[in-house]
Amino acid sequence: MKIFSKNQLQRYPIYLKFFKEVEASGQKYISSPAIASVLGYSEEQIRKDLQAVSNDAGRPKKGREVKRLIETLENFLGYSEPIKAAVVGVGHLGVALMNYPNFSDMGLAIVAGFDIDQNKIGKEVAGKHIYSTEEMEEILPKFDINIIILTTPSKCAQEVADKAIRAGALAIWNFVPAHLQIPSHIVIENVNLASSLAILSHNLNSLMRLRKSI
Repeated sequence: MKIFSKNQLQRYPIYLKFFKEVEASGQKYISSPAIASVLGYSEEQIRKDLQAVSNDAGRPKKGREVKRLIETLENFLGYSEPIKAAVVGVGHLGVALMNYPNFSDMGLAIVAGFDIDQNKIGKEVAGKHIYSTEEMEEILPKFDINIIILTTPSKCAQEVADKAIRAGALAIWNFVPAHLQIPSHIVIENVNLASSLAILSHNLNSLMRLRKSI
């Protein structure tokens, strides 16, 4: 079984988006130097990444077939058959995620929302019904939902995550700034907005200091 680093996995959706843009332009083949010139990765890195997911060799002076690259990456990333998900915590962030139109291109289908607010339960967001969190054990199996997108307040995140796992969730996409105790057989990906902002702010401050020193 091949082992992929987190950074490597994060590059594949970027490749896929670029290849779809190339295909839409009518171009049928793409070379590693051409990819590198647009995405900014080294040619060696690109070759290594693509060879890790495909046995197809590029053609001399032409490169790899764009259509085949798209098919390969969609299969590798699991985009060919959408995975069903539900948002738990239908606040501002939850609503924004439920309204996001491009998840379908990434193999994700948000089919429901959950909340404890009686003013939200029974209503719809972007055509998806909002259920009570007490209904998760019934609704998750009913709609074959495997992923929970967690956007609740921090104080109740662990309780909600535990409830979702008992209801059959296999993965949690966690947008809550809280450390969750999750069983080893459950997949979790934490989205830490504070860490991302800290990196952005640090780099911006460094750039501004550099400009002032010139």
